[in-house]
Amino acid sequence: MAGHSKWANIQHRKGRQDAARSKLFSKFSKEITVAAKMGDPDPDKNPRLRLAVKEAKSNSMPKDNIDRAIKKAIGGDGEAYEEIRYEGYGPNGVAVIVEAMTDNRNRTASNVRSTFSKRGGNLGETGSVAFMFDRKGQVVYPADAGSDDDIMMAAIEAGAEDVESSEDGHVIWCADTDLNEVSTALEKVLGESESTKLVWRPQTTTELDLEAARSLFSLIEALEDDDDVQSVTANYDVSDEIMEQL
Repeated sequence: MAGHSKWANIQHRKGRQDAARSKLFSKFSKEITVAAKMGDPDPDKNPRLRLAVKEAKSNSMPKDNIDRAIKKAIGGDGEAYEEIRYEGYGPNGVAVIVEAMTDNRNRTASNVRSTFSKRGGNLGETGSVAFMFDRKGQVVYPADAGSDDDIMMAAIEAGAEDVESSEDGHVIWCADTDLNEVSTALEKVLGESESTKLVWRPQTTTELDLEAARSLFSLIEALEDDDDVQSVTANYDVSDEIMEQL
């Protein structure tokens, strides 16, 4: 029975991972289609599309899925998506930014507001928390991509603003408008990155205890589970010890 139970747990975890991967691919497909519709369907001539494809590939999205998403834009198929940003506060006053793509603004707004209220947060007006973040380009490389000094020199040469290196890897920051150029320059020196995307970088963070972290993560997971939501960012900080307990 123990063996059966363990197998059931493994299957359950795999099922959850497959579901999460499918949802992630769906979000990438939506971003690729919107980027291709807004500009040239050739990634080499469309910086936003190039970054979307690059991020999808770095998360192991199959080439067929990527090509299908681009063809959907070329053929004029699919829904007309609208990009919307929601802002609010989670448990313990943590600032939260939610970015969504939707074909039904009323549905998405209702779902996001309901998720906030059910999980100890509240949705605010546009601009209510964005001032606590900076819009930045983020390029991530594994630790073995090079020494801290090598990465720093490559980042400076590429026109980046800042580098954070640790045993977990290297995070290179740049102006949001420079992400395409910086990532292309870094690629020539360091090879493919693990991740290249635009993010909201918190100016300050709120330290959370175990209970507060559980509440906030519950809110974030529920928001990310919404098919209309593309990304969720919050200005929290959680210690390694608490992360292990979670």
